[in-house]
Amino acid sequence: MRCLITGATGFVGRHLADALQSAGHQVEGLARNSAAEPFTVHGADLEDPAATEAVLRSVKPDWVFHLAGFADAGKSFFEPANAWAGNLSASLGLYQAIDGCGLRPRILHVSSGLVYGDAKPGEPPPTEESPLRPASPYAASKAAADLLAYQQTRSPGLDIVRVRPFNQIGPGQSADYFSSSFAKQIAEAEGGKGRAVVVAKDLSPYRDLTDVRDMVRAYIRLLEVGRTGEAYTAGSGRVHQIREVLELLVRLSRVPMTVDERGDPARAGDTAIAAADTRKLRSETDWAPNYSLDQSLADILDDWRTRVD
Repeated sequence: MRCLITGATGFVGRHLADALQSAGHQVEGLARNSAAEPFTVHGADLEDPAATEAVLRSVKPDWVFHLAGFADAGKSFFEPANAWAGNLSASLGLYQAIDGCGLRPRILHVSSGLVYGDAKPGEPPPTEESPLRPASPYAASKAAADLLAYQQTRSPGLDIVRVRPFNQIGPGQSADYFSSSFAKQIAEAEGGKGRAVVVAKDLSPYRDLTDVRDMVRAYIRLLEVGRTGEAYTAGSGRVHQIREVLELLVRLSRVPMTVDERGDPARAGDTAIAAADTRKLRSETDWAPNYSLDQSLADILDDWRTRVD
């Protein structure tokens, strides 16, 4: 298949490109700026349908993986306009461009598990039929883009499958995200380039964590067999407190580490527990994660040891 990945130079995009190429697919990327990658990356802004349309006419993709967007839930509290532009406006620009050039590729719209928000007391983890109750500007903008993607399957009739992934972790992730931030600080301390203290924000939330290398397999599988217009929740099905993640990484450290937890009042209204019910994804695709949390964290820390050298 000829594949186009939006947001191809990001953390997930690079892992997805590697998995697709390993499976024998042709891969090209789209990002705001062209970049040196092991595949062609076209520079275009998704909020410019004409520029995006030119890329689409050049690539003529069979599959489009729409990963691009504003990705940091924490920053969205400070940059709500950027979150809405990066998630909703950019998605609209992409779908207008696809329709405008007359192509009909299969499209994977990557939403977020945070669109479900907090479960009410006594409620089980949300399913694809649950109401969307986003608790951050990031989650709200992703929810709106998710609904846009569904609407586009009705008119103009694009072939879009939606996926709502919960937290993804793995080697190569930015230190803007908690597991990678913790690992970077430990690796710097091991190398004598930082204090033997991990500075952390709020360690109380619970998150469903999936290794990115498992998640991109789910993405590929959904374009193979997923149903047009349907949404699929993706995750490991196992919830871990952020505090537990830090404790596991500290145990892997080669030097004694202490923790400085400072809290994060700016995210007081954010989702406290994000748990994934992945029965629909598993039953329709036969996908299951392979990486344990311990293995993922060990790989993240080893990756940072090479990056801070």
